[in-house]
Amino acid sequence: MAESRPPHPHPQGPSEWVRRWGECVPAGGRVLDVACGGGRHARWFAHRGHPVDAVDRDPAVSALAAVPGVTPLCADIEAGPWPYADRRFAGVVVANYLHRPLLPVLVAAIAPGGALIYETFAAGNERYGRPANPDFLLRPGELLEAVRGQLRVLAYEDRVVTEPRPAMVQRICAVRPAAA
Repeated sequence: MAESRPPHPHPQGPSEWVRRWGECVPAGGRVLDVACGGGRHARWFAHRGHPVDAVDRDPAVSALAAVPGVTPLCADIEAGPWPYADRRFAGVVVANYLHRPLLPVLVAAIAPGGALIYETFAAGNERYGRPANPDFLLRPGELLEAVRGQLRVLAYEDRVVTEPRPAMVQRICAVRPAAA
């Protein structure tokens, strides 16, 4: 009989995309939740047995220290040095965040056998509200270009969604081939 898990304790659980592709992160592997906000993805992965590093520039990230398995870090990853230099992760999760200079850094942070699960707003979102600034909207195919030649794409979408609110999004799940 399969082991059942208790319901996820955080009322605002992970996005549908992260839930769908979270199984691609190797069991028990360390996960990096980038621009984690309130930590909905960090909590979900920790609840599933993954040690999680959660980074955000908001000092409220420190509240995640109370979550078993989560190591929070308050850091400005846009203005300061990358705090995870030379570290590799079984999973890197990004939701609703874009800082283009970090795209190659995040791809490089995927360990062999690891997964990148990324979703954020895309060009066309200005029809639905914020963000509307092109600096914060992925260009068509931009996530595909970011992983080309480095990760194998398992799933990709560039489309309008209606939940949790209407928006134009781009999403990818891509994995680094395991070491031979």
